[in-house]
Amino acid sequence: MPRPLWTGAISFGLVTIPIKVISASEDRAIHFHQFHLSDMGRVRTRKVCDLDGEELSQDEIGKGYEITKDETVPVTDEELDQMPLPTAKAIEIVSFVDAAGIDPVRIADSYYLASGGQVAAKPYTLLRQALERSEKVAVAKFAWHGRERLGMLQVREEAIVLHVLHWPDEIRSPESLAPKDVELDENEIEQAVQLTETMAADDISGFRDHYREALEQLIEAKSEGKATPEPAEDTERESGQVMDLMAALNASVEAAKESRGADDGDATDATVHPMRSRRKAPAKKTAGKKTAAKKTAAKKATAKKTAATRSQEKRSAS
Repeated sequence: MPRPLWTGAISFGLVTIPIKVISASEDRAIHFHQFHLSDMGRVRTRKVCDLDGEELSQDEIGKGYEITKDETVPVTDEELDQMPLPTAKAIEIVSFVDAAGIDPVRIADSYYLASGGQVAAKPYTLLRQALERSEKVAVAKFAWHGRERLGMLQVREEAIVLHVLHWPDEIRSPESLAPKDVELDENEIEQAVQLTETMAADDISGFRDHYREALEQLIEAKSEGKATPEPAEDTERESGQVMDLMAALNASVEAAKESRGADDGDATDATVHPMRSRRKAPAKKTAGKKTAAKKTAAKKATAKKTAATRSQEKRSAS
């Protein structure tokens, strides 16, 4: 595990749990430097004062808030550290909610919370088991990087994870983005649902970053003076090409079946949707009427046969 990014405690009612914050993910992307094309000299970003043109070190740089173009209010790190925040060194749990009640759009970065020594082992385990048994997540406040933040505490395997949440007023509304007045045929919807069923997966752990792998091959080949790899065949449609929606859905379903090794006889629409079940209902009712009619006719024939037998027996007796 990498070194802790922050140390503090979880405030759980009157219970205090010392913890260390560790990043739950890592950046595996390939990063580039900038170079001068003519001589391959490194191009760097330098911090220069606008007034005197001098390059500054980090020790000479401070923070400030620009009120107007000519007026800036300086704010020191010491002043920020002395802000009257109860969450300055604690992740304060303020509520417990159902996980489904948290909008995924609000989730930002994620961090593991490691117990801070043996003294924290018991209260840490207590909170983890309370979250598991209640099937809830904890909503908490904490101060980090000069601002108060909102977070969600959730159990992952044997650890507690802190998901940083955006504040409600930081989420933009998507109201104006949805297309207006679009009519869809019921068959198109049914085929789209069938496509989702065909492409369904239990998990996404098998996905790989093919772009990064290709980039690593390119860098390796160039560093060794070898020929660069051939570009992959472009199978994308021409930009701007308009396809028939139903035809595209049918083709997509067939392609998904083929990629999963399903033969043509496999039924992928095992889930019966309302539109189809309504069409099948009359057939069942008609079959029931025919069966009842056959039973009635059989009863009448049996009755006639019995009456004829009795009449013949009476004539023989006389």
